[in-house]
Amino acid sequence: MSDTLNFFFLLIGNGVLIGLMYALIALGFVLVYKATDAINFAQGEFVMIAAIVVSAALQAYGAPLWLAILIGLGGMIAFGFGLERSVLRPLLGRPIVAVIMATIGLAAILRGVGPLAFGTGVRNLPLPISEDPIFLGPFFLTPVQLVGAGVSLLFLAAFGWFFMKSRQGIAMRAVANNQQVAMAMGIHVERYFALAWAMAGVVSALGGVIWGSMLGVDVQLALVGLKVFPVVILGGLDSIVGAIVGGLIVGIVENVAAGYIDPYVGGGTKDFAPYALMILALMIRPYGIFGKRTIERV
Repeated sequence: MSDTLNFFFLLIGNGVLIGLMYALIALGFVLVYKATDAINFAQGEFVMIAAIVVSAALQAYGAPLWLAILIGLGGMIAFGFGLERSVLRPLLGRPIVAVIMATIGLAAILRGVGPLAFGTGVRNLPLPISEDPIFLGPFFLTPVQLVGAGVSLLFLAAFGWFFMKSRQGIAMRAVANNQQVAMAMGIHVERYFALAWAMAGVVSALGGVIWGSMLGVDVQLALVGLKVFPVVILGGLDSIVGAIVGGLIVGIVENVAAGYIDPYVGGGTKDFAPYALMILALMIRPYGIFGKRTIERV
C-alpha cells in the first residue's frame, strides 16, 4: 500500500476514534433534548466541572482512580438533580427560550466558579493506560483514544437500549413529545426532567475523564462542548444514532481536513471545518440526518 493511502487511512482511523468520543459528549445534548425539548448550552462546562472534580480527588486528596471517578459520577448526578430542582423546574411551562437562556447563563457561571474553587492551573488526569502507540501494520493508534472510543460505544449502546426498551426511557420520550399529554397519562414530568439532567451528568463525568486525560484539565476543556455542537446538529438533536453518525462524520472530516489542508494554511483547519459542515447541513437538512422532522401548520 502506498504512503498516500496509508496516510489517508490513518486519518480516517483517528477520525473514527475521535468521532466516537465526540458522540459520547453529544449524547448529553440528546438526553436533555429528548426529555425537555431544550438545548443544554452548558454541556461543555459540565464536562469541565466533572474533570476538575475527578482530578482534584486524585491529586489534592490522594483518592484512588476508581474512587475519584465514582466521586465525579456521584457529584455530577447530584448536580444534575439539584440543577433541575432549583433552577429549571421553576421554568417548567415557560417558553423553551427561557430554559436555553438559563443554560447559557449557567455555562458562564460554571466557567467562573470552577477555576475559582479549584484553581486556574492545568491539572493532569492520568489514567492507567500506556502512552505507547499501538501499531497495526503501517498504522498506529493511541491507546487512550481506543479506550475512550470503547467506553463511548458501550454507553451509547446502553442509553440507546434505555430509550427504546425501558419503561422509563419510553416515558421520557413521551414527555419530550408532549408534556401536557404526558401529564394527562399520569407521567411525573418533573421526575423525568430530573432524570434526564442526571443522565447528562453521567455522560459529562465519563467525557470529562476521557477528554481530561487527553487534553489536561482547565477551563479550556469546556470548549469540547462547542466542538461537539456541530455533531448534534448534523446527526439530529433527538437521535442517539444521529449522535454516533454525526460524531463519526465530524471526527473524520476534521482529521482529513487537518491532514491535507493544514500544511498549506499553517494549521487551524479542524477548528472551523465542523462548523462549515454544520452550516451546510442546516441549509440542506436543518433537522439533521436522523432528526425528527417537525411540521408546523399555520
